[in-house]
Amino acid sequence: MNSVVSLALPFFGLILLGYLCGRRLRYPEAGLQWMSFFIVYLALPALFFKLIAEAPFEQLNNWPFVIGTTLSTFAIFVLSFLVGMFALRGQVREATIGAVAGAYPNIGYMGPGLTLAVFGQEAIVPTALIFVFDNILLFTLVPLLMSFGGTQKMRALEMAWFIARRVITHPFNIAIAAAILAAWLHVDLPTPIDTMLTFLKNAAAPCALFLMGVTVALREVRTVPGEIPVLLAIKLVLHPLVVWIVLSAIGGFRHEWVMVAVLMAALPPALNVFVLANQYRVYVERASTAILIGTAVSAGTVTLLLWLIAENRLPTTLF
Repeated sequence: MNSVVSLALPFFGLILLGYLCGRRLRYPEAGLQWMSFFIVYLALPALFFKLIAEAPFEQLNNWPFVIGTTLSTFAIFVLSFLVGMFALRGQVREATIGAVAGAYPNIGYMGPGLTLAVFGQEAIVPTALIFVFDNILLFTLVPLLMSFGGTQKMRALEMAWFIARRVITHPFNIAIAAAILAAWLHVDLPTPIDTMLTFLKNAAAPCALFLMGVTVALREVRTVPGEIPVLLAIKLVLHPLVVWIVLSAIGGFRHEWVMVAVLMAALPPALNVFVLANQYRVYVERASTAILIGTAVSAGTVTLLLWLIAENRLPTTLF
């Protein structure tokens, strides 16, 4: 249990530290913009590049794993959307952000650091594959549903270009594509560039987790709408269970890959839920509530999952 606490405490401790600083100091939110830029455009892309460029190229071609994890996320998204549609009386745009809260785990800020701490180098490829294809799925579904639920409709080609641009130009995806090319060509970077990327990689997790805590602290939770506990139960409990069941049904995966997928699915709602809510100006306060409560509850659920993994209580397959 001590080893599990040693793994989980730094991650949730950094979030808590950011939260306490945010509640105590109350600096203007605009001050976070440069830090957010550093994390999204420099530190996390460097992390993904360094990890994947050093991974065996042949492991990246694992389509059964991609299909299994992405299909699981899609099923959870649909279920969360239906919950939102019922609770919000058919409000498509609000239900869409609720579905993101129920299906989009914190695979960017928390995922890589936590999976690598638990599984080491074995976690590199499955973590990257889940990140890329879950993001492609959600970057596709959200604009489509928002257009469907809005007053201004986008034409098919315009929508396709909008989605493609969002996916292709995302800094994480650019870094991952460059890393895959580097792994394929066996590129050795010059020492100064490699050292700079290492500096950025090492800064990614601490800065991201601290920023997450500060961002959550700046959001006031006035009420807890009725659908939020349901969405969080789907996110923190049902999502990892569905991933485990689907990968078990497909079969043929290494134990570490299955457990990485389960752990990634068990993470709390990502900050991107709030970013999307702000972008579309809908469900903003509820998105903030889901992130705050989900992150707090996940300190217990994720720690429990880490203990089960550490004690080998979870078999690779259920069947």
